Amino acid sequence: MTIVEFLQALHESRHVFGTLVVSPSPRWPEAVRTCGLDFVFIDTEHVALGRSELSWMCQTYASMGLPPLVRIPSPDPYAATMVLDGGAAGVIAPYVESAEQVQALRGAVKFRPIKGAKLQGLLRGEASAPGLGNYLRQGATQRALIVNIESVPAIEALDEILAVPGLDAVLIGPHDLSCSLEIPEQYDHPDFLTACESIFSKARAAGVGAGIHFWGDVAQQVRLVELGANLLIHSGDISLFQKHLRTELDAIKNAIGLAPTPKPPTQTKI
Repeated sequence: MTIVEFLQALHESRHVFGTLVVSPSPRWPEAVRTCGLDFVFIDTEHVALGRSELSWMCQTYASMGLPPLVRIPSPDPYAATMVLDGGAAGVIAPYVESAEQVQALRGAVKFRPIKGAKLQGLLRGEASAPGLGNYLRQGATQRALIVNIESVPAIEALDEILAVPGLDAVLIGPHDLSCSLEIPEQYDHPDFLTACESIFSKARAAGVGAGIHFWGDVAQQVRLVELGANLLIHSGDISLFQKHLRTELDAIKNAIGLAPTPKPPTQTKI
């Protein structure tokens, strides 16, 4: 899938599937390619990745037909331009709570490489020469702008956020959102599910993709799809490796009469 095809699918309310990729191992992209994904999610908010590593990952996954969507450390337009320069097909901005933040990110992603006073004029609606206008419109179709909805203030500002032109999708950060709702990690809580359904419904009605990054079991993921999500980031390489290895080791230990591996402490959710 190309980034253009990915964006078309999002805006047509078709389902697209990805996973979080942390490992920069050269062996990893080929393995990931065989899993039936439409894109990969690379996180630089919670994961320590250097610019060279990140650029290599982006270029490699893109060459395999897996558009790399990179979450930047903060909703900073300059951070967005840096990952795009490195080969990201799209930007995911964390913890966005206002339309003004989205507008600034729109300038970085959809009007690249324009900056400064010229950019501010274009964002205000000032006309540009036909050549520049066509150039920018063409470029905008090849870069995704996605923002995380992770707090009560973000939900309260959602109508204004969705009204910003050029926004391709909103993505729920379930851990942060559950904490903002004061029900940490209670993903079956009615308040959490109601919030998710409302976000999905408003986004889809606005012609914007609606997604969530979830690491729970398959039944939970299916429930979120039924509530309206069409941008699915399921689990991640570390989580899937850990879960599968623990399951198989425990099966072996059980078969030979040994105790299972103790449950690990709660890990940071991203």
